[in-house]
Amino acid sequence: MYSEKVMDHFNHPRNVGEIENASGVGTVGNAKCGDIMRMYLDIDENQIIRDVKFKTFGCGAAVATSSMATELVKGKTVNEALQVTNKAVMEALDGLPPVKVHCSLLAEEAIHAALWDYAEKHGIEIEGLEKPVNDIGEKEEAPEEEY
Repeated sequence: MYSEKVMDHFNHPRNVGEIENASGVGTVGNAKCGDIMRMYLDIDENQIIRDVKFKTFGCGAAVATSSMATELVKGKTVNEALQVTNKAVMEALDGLPPVKVHCSLLAEEAIHAALWDYAEKHGIEIEGLEKPVNDIGEKEEAPEEEY
């Protein structure tokens, strides 16, 4: 059901924890399944993500997508991080079952929410960044199967 990469990131998640005095913190959830993801970014003066951490309350796929998302944005610029999509997260994990695609949306939105917080704190605008939603259920592209 799950790829080896998903299982590896679930069993050995990368970048778990919090960053004190983070440059940006984003929290998103999905009321339908109860998953909550919080992403912390440490961004330097050149807008490079020096460090990233996450805390996730949810299923194994939510933990795995959080972990992979942190790996994909670490060391990237703010604009490069903005380009990390849920599809990129899923591809990096060698896919997710259809009923777990929402977990990758959660990861994408958590990155965006943390970038939004960073932009707000620093009084800057990040081109292409839209105000994030708190509940990704409001933004899902396709209806999910019940589980």
